[in-house]
Amino acid sequence: MNEVTETSSDVYQEKTAAEAERFLAFTLSGEHYGIPLLKVKEVIELTKITPIPYAPNYFKGIMNLRGQVISVIDLRLKFKMSKAEIGSQSAIVILDLSPLCLGVIVDSINCVLASERSEIQARPDVESQVKSDYISGVIRSKQDLVLLLDVERTLNAEDFQTMKTQSQSKAA
Repeated sequence: MNEVTETSSDVYQEKTAAEAERFLAFTLSGEHYGIPLLKVKEVIELTKITPIPYAPNYFKGIMNLRGQVISVIDLRLKFKMSKAEIGSQSAIVILDLSPLCLGVIVDSINCVLASERSEIQARPDVESQVKSDYISGVIRSKQDLVLLLDVERTLNAEDFQTMKTQSQSKAA
């Protein structure tokens, strides 16, 4: 009887872990954001970025990461926040947006959050001229609220075309 109880408990724990979603939490302009951990390929320190002429101002350029050309954007500028001052905590989060990879500059990396799906609240309805479709939800972390980003919705069709063009031109 005791073995059955332990087995049932193990199944319950695995199910609970499977229901939890994990997010990489980071800071932009003092606010907390999260990206699904499954989209994060790696986090690296700031490195040399080659600017691309005539690209939108939030496209910082391209970088070489172990032979792969990756477009890099500054999320602060994409979200129309004040221009970031690069500090010792600044980092580039490399995202896997199959078939492309994208680097996003953030102010600092905070932690990895695990949250049950039931704890994720719907995005707030905001009356604004700027669409908030890129926010997929909100979770509470200690005293802070963390806005969860849907990275694909953050970027528009022009952004994807710019990324594709930049990676193809450098690969050739």
